[in-house]
Amino acid sequence: MTERVRKLNDRELREGARYILYWSQMNRRVESNHGLTFAADLANERGLPLLFYEGLTCTYPFANDRFHTFLLEGVQGTARRLAKIGIGCVFYLRKRRDDPNDALYRLASDAAAVVTDDYPAFIAVQHNRSVPLHLEIPYYAVDSSCIVPMSHFEKQEYAAYTIRPKINKVLGRYMTPVAPIRMKKKWDELVSPLHCHVTEANIPELVAECDIDHSVGPSVEFRGGRKEAERRLKHFLENNLRRYAKTSNQPSKNSTSNLSPYLHFGHISSLEVALAVKEYAAEHKLIAEEFLEELIVRRELAFNFARFGPTPDTLGGLPDWAQATLRKHAKDKRDPIYTRDQFERAETYDALWNATQRELLRDGKIHGYYRMYWGKKIIEWSRTHQDALDTMIYLHDKYALDGRDPNTYTNILWCFGLHDRPWSERPVFGMVRYMSLEGMKRKTDVGAYIDPPTRGSLL
Repeated sequence: MTERVRKLNDRELREGARYILYWSQMNRRVESNHGLTFAADLANERGLPLLFYEGLTCTYPFANDRFHTFLLEGVQGTARRLAKIGIGCVFYLRKRRDDPNDALYRLASDAAAVVTDDYPAFIAVQHNRSVPLHLEIPYYAVDSSCIVPMSHFEKQEYAAYTIRPKINKVLGRYMTPVAPIRMKKKWDELVSPLHCHVTEANIPELVAECDIDHSVGPSVEFRGGRKEAERRLKHFLENNLRRYAKTSNQPSKNSTSNLSPYLHFGHISSLEVALAVKEYAAEHKLIAEEFLEELIVRRELAFNFARFGPTPDTLGGLPDWAQATLRKHAKDKRDPIYTRDQFERAETYDALWNATQRELLRDGKIHGYYRMYWGKKIIEWSRTHQDALDTMIYLHDKYALDGRDPNTYTNILWCFGLHDRPWSERPVFGMVRYMSLEGMKRKTDVGAYIDPPTRGSLL
């Protein structure tokens, strides 16, 4: 566990405190949560109860109905699971900008220590830099997102082939379930006045009361919460794992796990998914290497980049060859060139690209293989390479339930050559990999994606 824990200030545990405080920023779950387990162990050592705090503010970037709804759909289930094992729960919903913005500090004033999530992207990075400086108690950040802890690596890895042997060398050490939490001292205090009671029935009303962007509606495909994550994992194991290797790049086959939104929002952990996949594959004599490669090697390569690389809104984190070839082709003619608004509204001449964008607008997720095509075409049709990067990040930050994630940012930069190799040279892309509509038609059933029988036309 110590390899997962970073103490981000030099404060000492407060004597006479009422509880240990766990701040759930990214890992919104009870099970398989190293951070919550560390907090519980700390509480048990001190003879204190444990309080689980989750906040949802109206001021995070691109706050909208889609993200708010997905998050709120998980709150009630988390509270029930916490209550069963004797952990207190506070969910604070900051609806308007003039509502108090100090809930964490109020709760921390009665805590012996704060434990939170070590996460290398989005607002958790900012919080973990600034908040510890304002506390008089210890502030621990715990890596509950990766199977092999991020701290195991000392620098940015160049590509999958460099990180894969390093992961495989130690993977067995970390592929063990997180033990269930047992609390010595149960939570028995009154519900905090900060707490917002969330039920399935009142979620639409709560969302409507929030000062957020109401133009981006909830996903029609994905519901939030631990129970839904478990259901999707079960469906994947029983229906899709056996055909994943052969058909995962075929959107019409529906053979992927669709767990990325739940991994991003912490409703399920990559560790428990990997363990479940390995167990099911062994029991049913299936081959799961292709899926585990994506879940472990590729995903943790992305977290490695987020931890050690530059911010994802710059092309400066690309390998030297990619930066050089893009500079060489920076002034190449583009035809057509679309504006960000045209991209956002899916108004290009390409029916397949429009379908991928409308999947994002409707569901909050694009099929992984087609998302590569989506990104490559934005590069081809943007005024500059930086404009293309800005557009991809903007659209994911605004609409994607699996956006604002190390995996997403890395996948976007892959379109520009990150974690890839040089290919044959061509306009605009230089030696960065290119993808064509003709290639997609050869490799996938484009027609079934554009006009799926269960949904009608996406155009």
